[in-house]
Amino acid sequence: MQRFEHIVGLRYTRAQRQNHFISFISMISMAGIGLGVAALIIVLSVMNGFQSEMRERILGVASHVQIYANEDTGLSQWQQIMDQAIRVPHVSAAAPYIMGQGMLTSDNRAQGAIVRGIIPQQEDTVADLGQHMKLGRLDNLQPGQFGVVIGSALADHLHVGMGDKVVLITPQGQVTPAGMLPRLKQFTVVGIFSVGMYEYDSGLALIELHDAQKLFRLGQDVTGIRLKLDDLMLAPHVADQLVKSLPIDAWVSDWTREHANLFRAVALEKNVMFIILLLIVAVAAFNIVSTLVMAVTDKQADVAILRTLGASSQSIMQIFIIQGALIGLVGTLGGMIFGVLIALNIHSIVPFIEHLFGVHFLSPQIYFISELPSKLEWSDVWTIAVTSFFLTLLATLYPSYSASRIQPAEALRYE
Repeated sequence: MQRFEHIVGLRYTRAQRQNHFISFISMISMAGIGLGVAALIIVLSVMNGFQSEMRERILGVASHVQIYANEDTGLSQWQQIMDQAIRVPHVSAAAPYIMGQGMLTSDNRAQGAIVRGIIPQQEDTVADLGQHMKLGRLDNLQPGQFGVVIGSALADHLHVGMGDKVVLITPQGQVTPAGMLPRLKQFTVVGIFSVGMYEYDSGLALIELHDAQKLFRLGQDVTGIRLKLDDLMLAPHVADQLVKSLPIDAWVSDWTREHANLFRAVALEKNVMFIILLLIVAVAAFNIVSTLVMAVTDKQADVAILRTLGASSQSIMQIFIIQGALIGLVGTLGGMIFGVLIALNIHSIVPFIEHLFGVHFLSPQIYFISELPSKLEWSDVWTIAVTSFFLTLLATLYPSYSASRIQPAEALRYE
C-alpha cells in the first residue's frame, strides 16, 4: 500500500498545474538531464572506441610482452628461453626477432627505419601484421633471398613498389684500408603493408631472421622474443612472472610500459571529458532547484492544509523529494535509452550525416582512424546513471527542506 507522500508527490509531478510555467521548467529540466546523460554515454563510448582501436592497431605490430637482451649483446640460447616462456600461463604464442636501425635508399631518396628480422610463420602467431598486407605476403620473406617488407608510407616516400630494389645501410660499420665504412646491402621489396599508423607505415621494415643475423652480425643470437597472451590485460602480471624465472641477462617489458604515455593520455582525456560533461548534467539537475522552489511557492496553501491535517515536516519534505526525484529519474532513463541507441548505431549514423551534408569528419589523409569508433561499456552507463540520479536527489534537498519549514498560519493568512 502506497504512503500518502508518494501519492501526493506523484500527483504534483503529473497534475495539470494552474501555473503552466512550472510545468514547462520541469520539462526543460528532464530534457536537460536526458541530453546530458546521453552526451556522456555517447562521448565515453567514442573514447572507448578510440582507445580500443589504437590498442588493436598498435598491438597488431607491437607485442604483448617482450623478452630481450642488452643493447650490446644478443640473446643466446633463445630457443630454450622461448620454450620456457611458452609454458607460462596465459602465453599463447612466441616468436624470435632481431631489431636494429638502418637507412633505406632508392635513387636519390633516403629514409631512416627500424629494421626487424622475423620468421614469417612464427610472426603471424604473435602479431596481426599479415592481415594488413596491401601487396605481397609475409611468407615472401625467405632466408638468403634478402627480401624486405615495408610500410606503405615508406614505399611512397622511396617511390618503390613490388620487385623494386632498395639499399639498406646499417650503422654497424666495417673496417677497410680506407677507414670505417657503413655496411650496405641491397634488398628486394617483396611486400607492402598498411596498419593505419604513420609511425609504423613510414618507419618499419621487415626482413627474414637469418638475413638479419648476417646483416647485424649476431651469429645465431637474436635481439629478443615476442609473446602473445590470451588476455592482453594480464601483460604486467605475466611479465612479473617471467622476470622471476628467466636468466639474469634477459629483460622483460610489456605493452603497458612501452606505450604507457599514449594510453595514459587517452585515459586522462576520457576522465577530463567525463568531468566536463558531468557538469552539464549537474547544471540540468540543479534546474530542479528552481523548479521545486517555484512549486513550493505555488503549493504553499496545499502544504499548510496538509500540515493542519497532521502531516509532519518530514512527510512534506518527502513529497517534494519524490517530485524532484521523479523528474530526474525520467530524464536519466530517457537519456540512457537515447545515448545507448546512438552509441550502438554511431557507425551508421555518422556516415549518414556525412553523406547528408557532404563532409568527412575524419579524413584518412589526416587521421589514422578515418571512422568514428564506438565501444559501449555498460559499467560507464551505470556509473553515469547513478551519478546523474544522485545529483538530482542532491538538488531536491534545499527546496524540500524549505517546504517542510512552511508555517500553516502564515501560508493561509491571505487565502
